[in-house]
Amino acid sequence: MVTVAGVVLAGGRSTRMGTSKAALEWHGGPLLRRVAGIVARSVDGPVFVVAAPGQALPDLPPDIGVLTDPHEGRGPLQGLAVGLGAAAAVPASAAFVCSTDLPLLHPAVVRRVLGGLHDGVDVAMPVVDGRWQPLVAAYRTALAGAVADWVAGGERRATVVAERSRVNVLTSHDLLADGAVRAADPDLASLSNLNRPQDYSAARARPAPAITVRVGDRAPRVVHAATVAGAAAATGLTLGKHAAVLDGVPVTDGTTPLVVGDVVIFSGAAGG
Repeated sequence: MVTVAGVVLAGGRSTRMGTSKAALEWHGGPLLRRVAGIVARSVDGPVFVVAAPGQALPDLPPDIGVLTDPHEGRGPLQGLAVGLGAAAAVPASAAFVCSTDLPLLHPAVVRRVLGGLHDGVDVAMPVVDGRWQPLVAAYRTALAGAVADWVAGGERRATVVAERSRVNVLTSHDLLADGAVRAADPDLASLSNLNRPQDYSAARARPAPAITVRVGDRAPRVVHAATVAGAAAATGLTLGKHAAVLDGVPVTDGTTPLVVGDVVIFSGAAGG
């Protein structure tokens, strides 16, 4: 049984943004590809994207499952029901669930939130500056049926799951007590979502993540890159001609997202 799946909710109406958040560009790639990829790096099971009926999505890797929400206009709680149901069918015992508008999400934060889903808890949810974060949270997939029933009964608030379940509240102190989180995301920017055009402009103005590139026996070099292909280009290499390794795993997809603190190792000619 897979321990944890990932669910990215992409079907919001984006009324305040005025355009689909999933397709927003962030340092060379669509936001949905970035967030889904970061979640995939953080869990040991499959990642599902929940889209609205008829919603066009940017290209995603074939191992990202796309689910269509059968009901439009029911809000993120409906998407949560769909995503948890798919994760339960894997079967996975838990899922990390987030929205698509989190360009600064870091795997260290994802893992810390998942770590809060200990025995006797149904939900692990950050509450920072008085704000509940139901779309940067971990859920038991056994909640899928109950969530679907609440939606069918007219409930629309995403926070209702925490209200009606056993919840572990994660404060900023709890999150930052984790050394990996403190080092990678001391401002907890992972929790910053994009609701308005000015939010997007501010996020887009931030530099791409600072990552370390190692090429053969050359001295390590720090560059700013949001993807593996971007890291190769910043070093004067071409992915495909040079094999890449990230987190000890070979990478062939240049759109694989990078985060602060990553180390990408490029070898000589691929296959050589």
